[in-house]
Parts: sequence; C-alpha cells; structure tokens
Amino acid sequence: MRTEFFAHIARIAFIATLLLPALPGGALGEPSHGIAMYGEPALAADFDHLPQANPDAPKGGRIVFAESGSFDSLHPFIRKGRTPWQLRFMVFESLMGRSYDEPFTLYGLLAESIETGPDREWVEFTLRPEARFSDGSPVTIEDVMWSYRILGEKGHPRYRAAWEQVARMEQTGPRSLRFTFATDDRELALIIGMRPILKKAQWEGRDFTASGVDVVPIGTGPYVIDDFETGRYLVLRRNPDYWGRDLPFMRGQANLDEIRYDFYGDGDVVFEAFKAGEASTYREANPVKWEEQYDFPAVRRGDIVKSDIPHQRPTGIKGFVMNTRRAVFADWRVREAMIQAFNFEFINRTINDGRLPRIQSYFHNSPLGMTPCAPAEGRVAELLAPYAGELLPGTLEGYCLPVSDGSERNRAGIRKALKLMREAGWEVKDGVMRNAAGEPFTFEILLSQGATETRQIVDIYTAALKRLGISPTVTLVDSAQYTERSTNFDFDMTWYRRALSLSPGNEQKLYWGSEVADQPGSRNWMGVKSPAIDAMIDAMLTSQSQEDFRAATRALDRLLTAGRYVIPVWYTNVSHIAHVKELRYPDHIPLYGDWLGFQPDLWWWEE
Repeated sequence: MRTEFFAHIARIAFIATLLLPALPGGALGEPSHGIAMYGEPALAADFDHLPQANPDAPKGGRIVFAESGSFDSLHPFIRKGRTPWQLRFMVFESLMGRSYDEPFTLYGLLAESIETGPDREWVEFTLRPEARFSDGSPVTIEDVMWSYRILGEKGHPRYRAAWEQVARMEQTGPRSLRFTFATDDRELALIIGMRPILKKAQWEGRDFTASGVDVVPIGTGPYVIDDFETGRYLVLRRNPDYWGRDLPFMRGQANLDEIRYDFYGDGDVVFEAFKAGEASTYREANPVKWEEQYDFPAVRRGDIVKSDIPHQRPTGIKGFVMNTRRAVFADWRVREAMIQAFNFEFINRTINDGRLPRIQSYFHNSPLGMTPCAPAEGRVAELLAPYAGELLPGTLEGYCLPVSDGSERNRAGIRKALKLMREAGWEVKDGVMRNAAGEPFTFEILLSQGATETRQIVDIYTAALKRLGISPTVTLVDSAQYTERSTNFDFDMTWYRRALSLSPGNEQKLYWGSEVADQPGSRNWMGVKSPAIDAMIDAMLTSQSQEDFRAATRALDRLLTAGRYVIPVWYTNVSHIAHVKELRYPDHIPLYGDWLGFQPDLWWWEE
C-alpha cells in the first residue's frame, strides 16, 4: 500500500509539472533563488526544506556500502584512474543544487541567487558570503572561475562540451560572475550551475591531470575524507563545521555521521558481505532473489528491512551494446540479426521468472518515449522528415522488438536472423557463418569479472548464436581492465547501461553525439555518427516549449532504437533496497525515486 500511494503521488507531481506553462522559467531578468528548465521552480524563495527531506531527521549513525570493484585515485575530475564515484557528490558542491522531486530544477547552494538573460544567452551567479571549504577558508570568485577553467580545459571530457560553449566568463561584482554563451542552448544556464567548485590553492604547483591518492581533496560539501586504503575501503565523515548545514536546501540532508565504502573484487561477494553483516544496505536488481533469497536470519529477526522505492524515470537503456566502429557490427542488418537471435522471453523466464518487462526504447516508460511499433506523426515526423533518405528501416514507420514464443529454440527469431545475415553477405557453410571470402563471422563479448547475472545471460545467448553458426569469444577481465578497454572502445560487444532523466539535455551529446564518437572516455560506446541524431539533440536544447522538447526527444528515441545499437533487456520502476532497521528514509519519495540524492543523502539513523 505504501508503494502504491507514493507512486500515485509521484505520478501526480510529474503530470502537474508537464502541464506547467512553457515559460523560460525562473531567474528571468532579475536574481532568483532557483531556475527550472521549463516553467517555474516548484518551491518559493522562502521554502523551508526540500519536500523529500525530513527536516527533523536526527544526526548520527553510519551506513556501510559493499561495492564491487576497486579504486586507485581520489581525483574524480579527470579521465585517468579509478575513483569512487561518490566523492564527486559527497565531498564537492556546485553553485546550484538539484531537487530530484522535479524533472530539472536547481536551487541556490554555493550561490545565493541566479539570473539569466531574456533568452538565457547568459547566466549570472552571486556567491553566498558564508560559503566555506572544509578547511574553513572562504569560497571566492577566484576559486569558482579557476574551477570552471581547469575542468573545461584539463578535466574529464564530460566537462569540456559545456565549457566550449562559453564565449566569456567574467567577474561582475565582489561575489558575482557571469557566463555568456556562444550557442543557442537553453539548458546551458542550468548545466553551468552544476559544475563542482574546487579550492584553487590546493592545486597550485600540482599537475591537475595526474591521478592518485597523494592529494586528499578539499571541497565544500558536508563530508570529508576521514580514512582510506587504496582499493579496499573509503570512509567519509560528516563535517561538524559544514558551512551549509542551516541552508533550507540542506535541511534534512547529510544526516549520517559516517559513510563507509568497502570494495570487493568479486561482485558475488558483495551480497554475501551484506548477509554476513559487513554492509548495512544492499540494492537488489533481481525480483526472484528479492522474493526468495531474503529469508536469512537477520531478515527473519527483523534486523534487516526490505523497502520498495518507486520512481517515474524513463527506463534508459540496458543490455549489450554493439561497437559499430568494428566492421563486424557496421551493418544494421547484422545488428538486427543479433537482436532477433536474443531470446528475451526465454532468458527473462530463466533469470527473472518472466516477471520483468522489456525495455522497448531508450525513453520508454515515460512521456518522452516513442510509441513502439507505431509510425511517427505530427511534430515528430516533421523533425525527422529532412533526414528521411538516410534513416534506417523502422524509424519512421515504427520499430518493434521481436517477441519469441518463449521456447528455448526460438525458431522464428533464428529464421529471421539467418535471412538478415544472408542479406548482409553472410551464409552458414559447414556449420559456420562465413562471408563470400570464407572468413568466419565471430566477435568478442567483453565482461567484467563478478558480473554473475550478465554471464548467465551471455551463456544462454551464445548457445542461441551457435544455431546461426556463430561462436563468439567471451572474455572476463578485472574492473581495471574493463574500465581501460571500455574507455578506449576496445570491445566488439559488452554490457551497457545508460540511465536517462526526465529532462535530457547536453549529456545526450556525450552519450551519442558524433563529435565525441571517437573521443576516448565519451559515453558513445556504440560509436554512432548520425547527423539526424545530432539535429534532434540540438532541437531538444533549443526548444522553446515543452511540446517541442518532447517531440524532439521522441524523435531521438526513434533514431536510437531503430539504429539497433543495443540489445535491450528488462527494467523495473521500483528499486529494491534491503537495509538494517536503524536506517530510515522520508515518507515523501522523490519523483526520481532511488536516484542521486536519495541514499544516503536523505536517510538517517534511528535506534
């Protein structure tokens, strides 16, 4: 009942947001406390706390996470090294903070106000005079401007795209600075407000591009690094002198005194560590395990509680990505054949007892997603029309994922796959799929060690591929090798996941933009270079109304889905979190559910 109630409330909030008038939103022509991508911020300037936070939550206690993998760096702002991703969000802050109870709205954090031009051609921030780094030193305009410049010029590629669209950065007052943009992109005013702010003095005389653990970073966030052992554990301690503890935006957040991350090389060990009491929380992705394997003593005693957290996010994409830079997957017919051979219904029944629905498109399960199997209409068709000559089959007329009869043999899917492979120049000869030159069709599936469920999927899939005369090589590597190889696109096929928000924007360029397709470290793992995709992203970023924005996103969804770049698997609109009974969370579940800013930010410890 609890889950249904909060899902209903979140649904109402989401629909209400979509019905907001399509105004520039927040901070138009005068300083404001917040800014929304469309419409106005939901919270007034005198808000007391975020609706998803409990302002009366007690301070104290600890949370222990069991993490798969390792780390060798404490520098989260460059491409080199493996850094616990949590450092960026727990130790560092931005000028603006995001509320995950709204599609895309920011409120002042380090900045007390934000102001934009009539068309968001510029944005100006004014710093709070009380903002401090964890060492007690004040945050200055010099720190802010240096942070933007160093991240844009020497930081991770994810910071570069926005920085390259800044025509001018200038100080406009003792505590204020303005960014003037070189391109028409309404989201930039928000994106710029979310960059982490670093302490300039800490990096003087140091190489910002060098990874490692010799520099313990100083940020402005509520937590500081208390202890660590490279590759084994990281302990964050709540800073009792945190400058922003009384801000309305932070009331009810950062409640835990200690946040600990223990790292395990094998993913299978993580769950066992939780069962043994070594960790205090665990996210379960498998619905069968959630129902059948959580009957160990701590659960029966009531020491471990099972919580279901609903959300209204798009499905995003999860499955096996095919690298189109490699000749083996350059032809869309081959990629479609790989999708036809993937017996989703049988695999889902084997692993999930058939309980989870399949991802139908990248923005599925939201108003931003295309309608599967249906033709493009209205504004969506208009946006795609100029590119009609280069679009793959299914983009305009409608694309459907195959549905098998559920049997292991999947005869219909295998027949379609064989036909597609023949059209692409491949034929089964003497039991082996070969081209006209007699060369066998083969490829490598790259997996990270400890990914047990993914390996189960691959075992079933490779057995099906053998019916096509295809015997791929499955390669298991440790987390360091996997990061290195995926960063440099050194794979044919691998496991892939991209979470997508209710307000997609500039990050879409990093995910599937042509400009970053050959740039190591980008998220465009499939290597797609499509003028149509680039144009739809630009249309999203320059939309003047919610209607145009949604049409552009649906058009992008069609292009990505009909591109056959990923073999999609399943999704769920509920997160399953098991945790010790002392860990509590607010009654109000944010729109994004279990997302950044939920655990551990909003949780607290209560005996």
